[in-house]
Amino acid sequence: MAKRRFMGTGLPYVDLSEVNGHLLVVEGSDGVGRTTQLSLLRTWLEVQGYGVIETGWTRSALVRESIDLAKAGNALNLLTFNLLYATDFADRLEHEIIPALRSGFVVLADRYVYTAFARALARGTDPEWIRRLYGIAIEPDLVVYLRVDVNTLIHRVLLADSLDHWEAGLDQYPQLDPYESFIKYQSDVIKEFDKMSDEYGFTVIDARKKVDEIQRELRAAISATLGQSAGADVVAPTVDE
Repeated sequence: MAKRRFMGTGLPYVDLSEVNGHLLVVEGSDGVGRTTQLSLLRTWLEVQGYGVIETGWTRSALVRESIDLAKAGNALNLLTFNLLYATDFADRLEHEIIPALRSGFVVLADRYVYTAFARALARGTDPEWIRRLYGIAIEPDLVVYLRVDVNTLIHRVLLADSLDHWEAGLDQYPQLDPYESFIKYQSDVIKEFDKMSDEYGFTVIDARKKVDEIQRELRAAISATLGQSAGADVVAPTVDE
């Protein structure tokens, strides 16, 4: 296994030499199918004998309700928006992610700090500031980016639900109608993800493919990661039809 590192200054009381599990991240905009794919991945990994936990955005018991209440009023300023999500991440990192990794678990992260970066930068946040804010994060073993174009994305979102104020970027473009604002904001978010893909070496999968095709590619990427780091054979990826 490559030497594990923090993404910034880190946490002084955490010895990364004791963190022996695997941190696997699935990134991508809302509507790309992360939930479905992560559910399939968890079952597949558990069948192979791995202990698995999932973690995801706004699941911290500490601030989950606060974030929901703050967003419901559609009145968050940019600083509060970023700090609330950073608090959610920090709480889950300390109480879920690090303990699981110390115990040798596979941690499946439904989005990670890259979502925070993309959303913050699309809203005009200072890049250096937002990265320092998340400098406590542990570098993942693998980041898979489920990429989709904005036109496919809005079609899926409209089929599933109405446009959410924040996902549509209406806090940034209140003068636009929700559809136009969604296109503009999500286009900016996708651009930020694309830039990070090159910088951080994401494994990119076309999220327009069928569910089973995406799952096969995810399993292949994870098999390579676990096989190389664990030094053991990993079952070849297959997907039940």
